[in-house]
Amino acid sequence: MGMPCEVNSILKLKLDELDLSSLKSDSFRHATKQGYRILPIDVPIPLVDQNWLAHADVIISQLVWENQITRLTYKVHRRYPEPFSVKG
Repeated sequence: MGMPCEVNSILKLKLDELDLSSLKSDSFRHATKQGYRILPIDVPIPLVDQNWLAHADVIISQLVWENQITRLTYKVHRRYPEPFSVKG
């Protein structure tokens, strides 16, 4: 028996989960993803919306797996002056 999990190097959230108006450097935020996810901890990774537009670099400080859900805490490391596409 195995444990299904997904490995991600980008944190992708829906626009309503991002709350861009309060996306400021050094602010801590929380997010929830369906399924079990493995993401890098303590290194900057891009934060993108569902349209693959990058808005910031974030540093994940905590991952919690429970009941087929990944809960994470992250800090905004750097907000980009303008969003840009990470998918062509």
